[in-house]
Amino acid sequence: MRKKKTETYAKASEVIAEDGRVLVDGPDSVDVALTPDAAIESGERLIEEGLRATGQQREKKIDHRPK
Repeated sequence: MRKKKTETYAKASEVIAEDGRVLVDGPDSVDVALTPDAAIESGERLIEEGLRATGQQREKKIDHRPK
């Protein structure tokens, strides 16, 4: 189901609420309309995985060799 992504984007998507829908316009031709519930769930997943990725980046910077 997931395609392997080779490019990583630093710019956040544009998001607006319009007519009871949440419109997302982002990099790599992302252009979707979500219900409010789907937008909230997607936002929660993005936050969770964003925090996980931040931890992974920090972990790479730590010297794990014994002193």
